[in-house]
Formats: sequence, C-alpha cells, structure tokens
Amino acid sequence: MKRPEPGSLREALAASPQAAGRLHGPAAETSFAALLAHSPLGGVRDALHGRAVAILTADQFTAALALIDLDGVARRLLLCPPDLDPAHWPALLDRAEIDAVVSDLPPEARPETGGRPVHAIGAIAPAASPPGPAFATEWVLLTSGTTGVPKMAVHDLAGLTGAIRPGPPGAPAPVWSTFYDIRRYGGLQIFLRGVLGGSLVLSDKDEPVADFLRRLGRHGVTHVSGTPSHWRRALMSPAVEAMRPAYVRLSGEIADQAVLDALRAAYPDASVGHAYASTEAGVGFEVTDGREGFPEDFVGRDGPVEMRVVDGALQIRSGRTARRYLGEDAPALTDERGFVDTGDMVALRDGRFHFVGRRGGIINVGGLKVHPEEVEAVINRHPRVRMSLVEGRRNPITGALVTATVVLHAGEAPADGVKAEILAACRTALPAHKVPAILRFADGLAVTQAGKLARGAAPAREVRHA
Repeated sequence: MKRPEPGSLREALAASPQAAGRLHGPAAETSFAALLAHSPLGGVRDALHGRAVAILTADQFTAALALIDLDGVARRLLLCPPDLDPAHWPALLDRAEIDAVVSDLPPEARPETGGRPVHAIGAIAPAASPPGPAFATEWVLLTSGTTGVPKMAVHDLAGLTGAIRPGPPGAPAPVWSTFYDIRRYGGLQIFLRGVLGGSLVLSDKDEPVADFLRRLGRHGVTHVSGTPSHWRRALMSPAVEAMRPAYVRLSGEIADQAVLDALRAAYPDASVGHAYASTEAGVGFEVTDGREGFPEDFVGRDGPVEMRVVDGALQIRSGRTARRYLGEDAPALTDERGFVDTGDMVALRDGRFHFVGRRGGIINVGGLKVHPEEVEAVINRHPRVRMSLVEGRRNPITGALVTATVVLHAGEAPADGVKAEILAACRTALPAHKVPAILRFADGLAVTQAGKLARGAAPAREVRHA
C-alpha cells in the first residue's frame, strides 16, 4: 500500500496518528505534535512565506525543526551540510537565488551572505499565527564527492517520500535513527521516515560511536540506517550490543557479503537490508534477501522504478529522481528518455548484478582496469578483516600499482601469516593485475561526513610482497 502524498510535512503530521512521535537530539527533544502550533522562528516565519531560504545550522536537531517549520512555507529550501566548503557559499546562494538564511550560528561564525538577511533559529515557541497557503516547496540537496562547487539537485516532497510505505496496521510505530546527516540525501530519507511514521533519534558528528550506540539503545531504536563504512565502525565498537534493532539498513556504498554477514551475526533477530539510492536518482530499490548485489530481474521490469544497464553503468528512471539541477548553466540531469546515469558500474554473475565501483574511480594498471571496491570485497571476506581500502599509487612503468590498507578485528595483530592469507585469497579470486602490490595495516580508516571511505587518507603500517 502506498502512503498518500503529503502536501507538506506539517499537513502530514496534522493528519497522522503518529504525530505523537518524538524527535530526539543529543541535547534536546520535542514531540512532533508540539511543532504543529509552535515555531523555532517565531514571527520571522511569516516573512519567509514564498521565499527561497538556505538552512545553515551547526546542529541537526535545529535543522530538523527548520525543515518541518518551513516546508510548505518557503518556495525553496537549500539544505547546507556541515562539511560545506565556505568558499562555495557565495556561488550556491546566487545560483539558488536565495532570499534569506536561517541559522543557529553566532554572527561571528556565519559566512558572508551578500547582504541577505540571516534569521536566528531558537527554541520552539508558540507561533503567533498559522502558516499561510502552502507552497509546493522545492528541496535542494548538494551532491557529494565532486570537486569544485557542488551541483544542486532539486527534489519535491512527493518524490522524496515516494519510497516510504506505511507500516502494517496495528504495528508499533518504529523508532528510526541514522548515522547519516539529515542534510544529505541518505539521512533525509530517514528523517522523513521518522517524521511521517514514528520517532527519530538524530546523530551528532562529534559524538563517539560507542556513545551514539548506547543512546540508540536507551531510546529503544528499532530501525537504523548507515553506510557500510558506518556499520563497520559500529561493529568494531564494544557498544555494538547496546541496541537491539529490528531492522538494519545499508546504503551509500557497496554492501559486500562480509558486512551483511557480520550484521546478521551481531543482530540475529533483525532484518538486514541494503538499499540503492543517490541524490540524483532517488531511492532505486532495496534488497532484503541477505545477499550482496541485486537480482537480474530488477533490470528491465516495469514498475515505479525502471532500471537499465548501459555500457556497464546502472541507469534509473522514476518519479523519485530529482527534477533537475539548479543553476543557469546546469547540465541536464536525465537523458532524453528520463534516465539518470548513476555512474555506478555493475557486472552480471550467476543471475545477479554486483556493484563493482564508480566509473570515475578506476585504477589503470598497465592499461587494465581495476575497480577498488571489487578488490575490497575480496579482502573483507577474510575472517580476521573488519574493513579495507584499496587505492592506486602512481608507478612509472605500469601507470599505477594497486595498494590496500587493511583494518583487522579488535584484538587481532598484523602478522605475516594474515598478510599471506589475504594475498592468497586475492590471487585466487582476482586476475593478477588486481592483486594488491602493497598491503598495509592500520588501526582505522577515515570516513567522510557523508559516511563513505575517505579515499586518499589512509594511515599505514606497510608490508610489501613480490
């Protein structure tokens, strides 16, 4: 059954029996019902009616309050993630034709707004008046993983909520949480699930993983989402058993069999699924059979989401995709038939498509292509390995060498025997040019604010093989 399309978040909450749900931040909380008659912007909200507004906050909880308050009020909302490069701020404001900024930052910490007014977000207080006639607000999300000024993908609420289904009749309302930031697409999806059908516990970028896991346990979180890198870090924490979720979701990176099996072992009573989504393509599909990759028959079938594979790249067409890129000289987001080229490369093996990496992330070894993620999946299957990072290193003869940085399970010490076993597994499963020429061990791997492995930033204790 499909959830009715909300006109705005406020309208959806007013019509929902789940408005009794709660929004929890690390240091503050509120009920969704309280937000119907309250505002963190006070009388300023009326001045923002029909305007294009940028949300620039240090705190996710404050950002969540602003999103609920301004959806249906503002003509356009620009969601600014915490890792936004200040140098890009003027161009984004101009291209998005922003009229005003709402922020919880002190004046001395705010970037230059080019004369646009900045309105402070404070504690929620009774609203002087209900919002005026609802706008079909545009939600503008920044793309990640690109150099230069990020592209801006324009979504509407119907598309953002298109993959959300109501729970079974009579079932308890879920308590959602996510390692993501809600100002990125993956986190925004969980934010909307929490608002439209339960409660939501927000993360904090400075909160240690163990503290976050314990907080999820205290709030009785039932549904948790994160990237595979998020989950690998959680599995390394002694607090991994502090929560007992009913549903574990992975997205944002390739979910290999090793991390799926590890989550199944850690949470034997939970349903473990991995979803495919991107800022431009929206939510494509979810896989719940416990296996990496996705069934071949997902491609080419009719339905709300259509997929095809062209030259090895996955392409998606659906009502959940972004409507366009924003900006006068912005490129086309879809082709002439409405398909988004995701840039994610897949290979068909034994009736199942497997993700092998990004089109732009290939390592060229003597003219032969290596997808780092394909090698990582092999390394991660070793029983003593928690996670790995594969990259290329320049070489004057071959163009590049394949290097691997490996993190072992807690308590495991690097040894020649482990190194030999990892390399032997690579030689068995991979062509010779894909086998790492340099293997190094590290205590951990850096993860970006988007929850993905930070390629080019791995520490190492280095071990070479011939």
